[in-house]
Amino acid sequence: HVQLVESGGGSVQAGGSLRPSCVVSGYTYDTYCMGWFRQPPGEEREGIAFIARDGSTSYSASVKGRFIISQDADRDILYLQMSNLQPEDAAMYYCAVDPRGMTTDQALGHLGFAWWGQGTQVTVS
Repeated sequence: HVQLVESGGGSVQAGGSLRPSCVVSGYTYDTYCMGWFRQPPGEEREGIAFIARDGSTSYSASVKGRFIISQDADRDILYLQMSNLQPEDAAMYYCAVDPRGMTTDQALGHLGFAWWGQGTQVTVS
């Protein structure tokens, strides 16, 4: 039973930083693509940062250069270092994982991930 649990969201002022994390448990597949998505109120969910088993990463244009996705050495905690946060970054942030071996570039714009966390809220004022 795969579970993902996010934490580390919060409220910051514009220009501030946050580092949400996502604990992944029960995942036994050899391949994966993991990522972070966000969904502002009343808007569609957007994939913003992805990492694959080989360590490759991809970012959406909206966060590239400001956000960094990473994992711990055991690959069971996913992080998103968010810097220079702006009001337009305010959203519910979700992590997700998929075992089908898609590349991180393929993951951009792809919402059909197999397992999702419950989300962590980020507010920027």
